[in-house]
Amino acid sequence: MQDLYLQAIEVLLTKIIVPTLFSPVQVGPYMLANRIVMAPMTRNRAGPGNAPTEMNATYYAQRASGGLIVTEGSQISPQGLGYPGTPGIHSEEQIAGWRLVTDAVHARGGCIFLQLWHVGRISHPTLQPDGALPVAPTAIRPDGKLWTGAGMLPFETPRALETDEIPDLVESFRIAAANALASGFDGVEIHAANGYLLDQFLRDKTNLRPDRYGGSIENRARLVIEVTEAVATVWGADRVGIRFSPTHPFNDMGDSNPAATFGYTVSRLAPLGLAYLHIVEPASTDPILAGPRPDARYFRPRWRGPLIANRAYDRERGNALLAEGAADLISFAALYLANPDLPQRLRHDGPFNLPDRKTFYGGGEAGYTDYPAL
Repeated sequence: MQDLYLQAIEVLLTKIIVPTLFSPVQVGPYMLANRIVMAPMTRNRAGPGNAPTEMNATYYAQRASGGLIVTEGSQISPQGLGYPGTPGIHSEEQIAGWRLVTDAVHARGGCIFLQLWHVGRISHPTLQPDGALPVAPTAIRPDGKLWTGAGMLPFETPRALETDEIPDLVESFRIAAANALASGFDGVEIHAANGYLLDQFLRDKTNLRPDRYGGSIENRARLVIEVTEAVATVWGADRVGIRFSPTHPFNDMGDSNPAATFGYTVSRLAPLGLAYLHIVEPASTDPILAGPRPDARYFRPRWRGPLIANRAYDRERGNALLAEGAADLISFAALYLANPDLPQRLRHDGPFNLPDRKTFYGGGEAGYTDYPAL
């Protein structure tokens, strides 16, 4: 009788208690202390050989009070490199460098996932092995220029991946996932957002392939599903997250019906039991040519596992979305960059350090590890 009474109390509490940014939450095998996530942010401060250093370890350890840290994107192979000074996860030196980071974060009680990254066409021959062309689903040159070691240079037309190259690409993701495990991470996030390779395969502006990886939504989603399944063989699905940005035009991206494209992809991934789905929600200026607005509310009925929402949230808006049940966690980018103790500041509703955009990319400790805590 007492057991039944306790169960009834637990059910009642789940209906009464409204989650906030400061409520614990289960993500995969981990009970996170709060629902505040540090979003992945490229900082271009890796050391020689694109390996993390003690300075990077300090940066992440300073921010370990969040429920979850997702690292900056880390290229899975030399071919995946798109910017100077970004860390990789394909060499012994990089594995050792990331071990400095994970040890420092764990020493402060934090939980940290590595973001697995291949930039695809958002690169340049000056950054590629042997000066090769960057690769992409289709040989379409993105508009704009890219920062390289030789300064700002126009993008070049990429080389379309051959169908028989794709299994090796999937294997590169699997090996990188194994390297992340050896580095001491708690899990990994697959970067399928922001106009990089997996996103390029998903969206129909950049994928005009005639083979089984192009054309229909089902075909365009195939690579993302294969990569996710391969990474899950290393980690178990419940320690693998994935990030999408369905309408973000960054890196000259677009899709004729993003809700359909990403709704289908999420429906295929949902049965795998992944750790979480991380959605960069549409901005008011994002072009949506057809279909509903693919925000957290759109994905909620399609994804019953943990869902992370990202779109310049503050304390009030984040708590409102959590209370509504449209998301389970909220990720913060620039606000977390400038406020290493962001959970404490959010709890007190400020004050907040202002991000210094001049120091976002590259450099040393200034604008990186020198933001003060309360």
